[in-house]
Amino acid sequence: MKNAQARLTVLAASVAALTMSVAAQAATVGPNDDSFYTAPSTPVAGEHGTLISYRKATVNLGKDAPGVTAWNVLYKSQDSDNFDNTVSGTILTPAGGNGNVLVYAVGTHGLAAKCAPSRQMAAGTDYEANNINAALKAGYTVLVSDYAGYIKDLNLEGQLADGVPTYLAGKSQGHAVLDLVRAARQLSGSGVTASSKVGIWGFSQGGQTAGWAAETHKAYTPETNIVGIAGGGIPANFINAAYLLDGSIGAAFLAGGVVGLNAQYPETLNIDLIASEAGFAALDKLKTQCVFEALLDLQNKSLTAFTTGNIGLDQILKIKDIRDTLNAQNLGSGATSVPLYLFHGQADEFIGIDQTTTLKNTYCAAGNKNVQFDLYPSEHIVTMTQGAGPALAWMADRFGGKAAPNNCSIKTVPTSTSAVTKGGDLIVKLDGWKLNATMHLKTLNQDIVLPDTSTLTVTSNITKASMTGSMNVPEFKARVTIIGIGAQTGVRVTPVGQVTGSTTLDKNGTLAIKGTAQADITVTSVWGIPFGECKTVSPVTFPLNYSGPVGDLGAGKVTFAGTADIPQIKGCFISGILSALMTAKGNGFNFQIAPQAPKSTY
Repeated sequence: MKNAQARLTVLAASVAALTMSVAAQAATVGPNDDSFYTAPSTPVAGEHGTLISYRKATVNLGKDAPGVTAWNVLYKSQDSDNFDNTVSGTILTPAGGNGNVLVYAVGTHGLAAKCAPSRQMAAGTDYEANNINAALKAGYTVLVSDYAGYIKDLNLEGQLADGVPTYLAGKSQGHAVLDLVRAARQLSGSGVTASSKVGIWGFSQGGQTAGWAAETHKAYTPETNIVGIAGGGIPANFINAAYLLDGSIGAAFLAGGVVGLNAQYPETLNIDLIASEAGFAALDKLKTQCVFEALLDLQNKSLTAFTTGNIGLDQILKIKDIRDTLNAQNLGSGATSVPLYLFHGQADEFIGIDQTTTLKNTYCAAGNKNVQFDLYPSEHIVTMTQGAGPALAWMADRFGGKAAPNNCSIKTVPTSTSAVTKGGDLIVKLDGWKLNATMHLKTLNQDIVLPDTSTLTVTSNITKASMTGSMNVPEFKARVTIIGIGAQTGVRVTPVGQVTGSTTLDKNGTLAIKGTAQADITVTSVWGIPFGECKTVSPVTFPLNYSGPVGDLGAGKVTFAGTADIPQIKGCFISGILSALMTAKGNGFNFQIAPQAPKSTY
């Protein structure tokens, strides 16, 4: 009750001050230091979406990022209770852009101020940089909201303090991305105008945000010309998601939701009523962590470890205010006619696949016949980046005015293929991934390209830092030049044993793979003439080492490059010649892996 009264007192003061403001103030240039992330000391007049302040920004989106002009912005928005708030964000305008606007709704970043997407893009640590880059390369002006809570603002006692993100408060997130479009229109040089076509794309928390934008934009920002919305891995039903996350590898997402919804709804989702001393300590620590640190720290933790009397989810949901607050985050109750591209990973270990398929069927049943759903073969974060290509291709068609596809007639819910069990390890399985491979023969100074049907299957246990798998390379013909004469050579690469090694993920989202694959190399023919089994006397060892952003997995950017020694070749009467041509130390190789394509059969 005390917290509720304090909140009402602050709100009453804000309303009174707002009443005295008669006109919106012009946006100001903000400071270049961290004090930029501070809400105005007095309420901002004007409509939601009013630009408050801005500054030129420098972003680091990776070595292959296109040139952009970037701004950080503060703007006025509204939370889930329709109270005014101040939100930070980033506007990225590519050189030679096409004039269309794509709002990129980010997924979970963590609750600490340092985790805000705008800060992580500046630091070069944003794990969604691949998706943002893909949108920029497509020519779109890209808008990225931090969502509410990443700035200093008045607390319940009226003191300036670090905010708490209202994580998973769906309506607030939807408002934040819609209002960023309005704010961008007021920024000279952004290229965003009242006539700009707008698309919205997000995954996970961002998919939830995209869904809320789809359901609220007609009433909230009716003037915005939204041509399409793409959302993947969507937590569309909070309680169903909570049951899957509780006591599982994704427990940090549920704990973050508790913090975020308490920040948005302190009266109805009051942590004071249920948290134990250990619970308060865990949640306070969570507020200092970014997503991967929290994920690794809280894996497989259950709510019972943090509640008074060790009560579990069943008992918590018997509290009507809490149950109603969680249900208020669900998608599907609001009608939307905007074209939708929905997608999900069949092996998603955090969010049940039925979350998105049920939402798709709900929208279709409500009369939206512009709904397309695609099924991806992989886990959560792999699907996030793998979905970029199809999502952007679908979005390009919406910007181009093409009729939106739909598969509303298909109502089948696919069975999950996740290898993660409740209380188990974090497992990522690369099942039959495409292997684009080249070997360089040092002596001949020529490349041999492996067939495009080559595959790699690997199971990585992130929790135990282990990796096992297999490589498959069909027999093929390679064209090489010997003493100036072209020769078609039959080659067989036969794996020996398993692919083995380790896979780790650190708190900054850096994926590190250290493995080994071995294979015998056999030359079966030269100039079409079979010479028997001309095989290396021992297996060739390929070191499979990689370190980079975890988002590179689904983007097809994981490449194993290095050198391998080819030993002598024996077993046929031209072995000596082949050894002279092929045997050498330090032969180069380049193995790039990419996930299987999605399916539109669901």
